[in-house]
Amino acid sequence: MLGRRRRTPAATRHSVTEDWIAALPREKGHVYETTVRQWESSFAMMSVALDGALSLRARGELVCARQQVFVSADLLIRVADALIASCDALSARGRHLANLPLVEPLKTEFFRGETAQNAAHWNELLHHVLFANRSRFFQKLRILTDTVEHVVREFDETAEDLGQGLSIQPSDSWKSLDYLHYDFNTCLCESEIILKSFLRALPSEQLATFAIELGSVPVAKGMRQRLKARSRIIRASA
Repeated sequence: MLGRRRRTPAATRHSVTEDWIAALPREKGHVYETTVRQWESSFAMMSVALDGALSLRARGELVCARQQVFVSADLLIRVADALIASCDALSARGRHLANLPLVEPLKTEFFRGETAQNAAHWNELLHHVLFANRSRFFQKLRILTDTVEHVVREFDETAEDLGQGLSIQPSDSWKSLDYLHYDFNTCLCESEIILKSFLRALPSEQLATFAIELGSVPVAKGMRQRLKARSRIIRASA
């Protein structure tokens, strides 16, 4: 049972850099490494698929390239589900903790696409408006989750247009996929930083339960279901 939050002196808080470079205790380190390894393995598979699509396109094998880009979109949705579920778990568990880690705002220069850059700009503005560290923590998680969803949605829509030969400017669409891939990777790195900082602050007695929460992806709220629902709405309004 989670106890009530108690105010923690600011002096006990660690900077983001301190949290990142510090080694985690063995059990927390195992949870972190296991989770991050799953994220990165899934993202690596997606990256290989996208690189394959780009290579096929460069060789003029457009039909195969379009098929391959569908595969990359499907793999991106899978890793996005894991990231979003993890952010949800961090947010839910964090509401019961007093000693939340400090966070830094997203940086616009770390993104290439307009959608992600706008989200980072908004996050940076709010970061300086919200003086409470707790508010900054939850606000960054919300914007990070929204950014992941928007990036994946744009990637999926662009991949679908290319796959069905509907893109008006195919060259721009392929460039957009590259930018979105880069921006998702930035979101992945940000998620790894937040997770490690959070694990360092998490009481050891809550680790086992939190590890289970990290490993569960709510199917009813997955990206794939949201994208299908969006497609049904578009078809119905057409």
